[in-house]
Amino acid sequence: MAHPADSASTPPAPNAGEDGAIHSPPPPPQSGRPKVVIVMGATGAGKSRLAVDLAAYFSGVEVVSADSMQVYRGLDVLTNKVPLHEQKGVPHHLLSVIDPSVEFTCRDFRDHAVPIIQEILDRGGLPVIVGGTNFYIQALVSPFLFDDMAQDMQDCTLSDHPDDIGLTNDDEGGGYERLKEIDPVAAQRIHPNDHRKIKRYLELYATTCALPSNLFQGEAAKKWGRASNSKFDCCFLWVDADLQVLDNYVNQRVDCMMDAGLLDEVCDIYDPDGVYTQGLRQAIGVREFDEFFRLYLTRKECDKDKATSSAIMLNVHDDQLKRLLDGAVSQLKTNTRRLVRRQRRRLHRLSKDFGWNLHRVDATKAFCCTTGNSWNKEVVEPCVDVVKSFLSDGTTCLPSTNASDGIGEREVWAQYVCEACDKRVLRGAHEWEQHRQGRGHRKRVQRLKQKKIQTMRPSESS
Repeated sequence: MAHPADSASTPPAPNAGEDGAIHSPPPPPQSGRPKVVIVMGATGAGKSRLAVDLAAYFSGVEVVSADSMQVYRGLDVLTNKVPLHEQKGVPHHLLSVIDPSVEFTCRDFRDHAVPIIQEILDRGGLPVIVGGTNFYIQALVSPFLFDDMAQDMQDCTLSDHPDDIGLTNDDEGGGYERLKEIDPVAAQRIHPNDHRKIKRYLELYATTCALPSNLFQGEAAKKWGRASNSKFDCCFLWVDADLQVLDNYVNQRVDCMMDAGLLDEVCDIYDPDGVYTQGLRQAIGVREFDEFFRLYLTRKECDKDKATSSAIMLNVHDDQLKRLLDGAVSQLKTNTRRLVRRQRRRLHRLSKDFGWNLHRVDATKAFCCTTGNSWNKEVVEPCVDVVKSFLSDGTTCLPSTNASDGIGEREVWAQYVCEACDKRVLRGAHEWEQHRQGRGHRKRVQRLKQKKIQTMRPSESS
């Protein structure tokens, strides 16, 4: 499926050079913080396309990917990496540079990205950070990162046995309960399924005997997650669209990925004993096909003549394999739609709770009208105006999302459990309120009320 941006062409400009780009000079040297542009948004919203389009208006644009899965080598189709021909000669960094088996944290991203950004600035270029992994971007611009303080504390201790935390890879579920016993305040601040952070908290306690929650006090708590004290002067562009439009697009994009060889990619890294909580195997679209490949490859062993390719796998005639494949594709679409919602909630939270000045651009019309110049008119041109104003004097002409001065620490970190939705855990007052207003939650609450009324009727009649 073609993205709405794919059918748009950048209008000719009176000051364009031989390569068609408007060579707006980079911002003049200044004593202030270096300027960077950050393009954010949910998966499928058109972030990468917008970044490339900006290069037609500003000289020296270089893209730095902030995607937690695209940084790994492999799964180019599944992770939707920008093909070389679509990069249009714009340099891209942090794509396919990390071994797929290793863990790449927010701190790793920051430590890789900062030198790259500085090199772009030294060349007189304009760094454009692009990605849907909002925690990566937050680690890049925030003056406080948990991993830094944890490392500083570990460096000041004599302990060299970080594994002494009573937790193994096979006991991830027990880690949260262990953390609740040690530090219930810290446990309240993270999701029970965030095994990576749970392990880091437990390791910190094991090596320093310090409670992780003590790190989130005083000035550290006030600075955490905020961009106001960043070493960079950031212009945040948020490409968004109507949720139903994004849902329809990601569903169609999965179908296109299937036709483009997604199954071949996943089959190449499939391991029946593999772990889905580290490295590239964490990507949405890997775990979902586990049952299908487990059965398919077992039967392939019994049939030496059976080849393995996307075309053959997509047209299996075995009813059981067909059901497993259809179920995996359906689950991939569902999980991708859920990712869209998580990313959008996170962006709202960055604006409301952490005071990020996000300039939201609505791409809905560009999705609904993929002919003519809709992408440029609805998305590119408004963003160009914002960036031009930002580079010239730091002001912007596009209204930003409503950013508050921040809310209390308790509201930011509060954890809510929705009993009506199978004890789903929500973090922060904003995420809880969004969940309460959701259609799915309201339906479940209504069903529970009706069920309660029905169970009360027999006693009333007697």
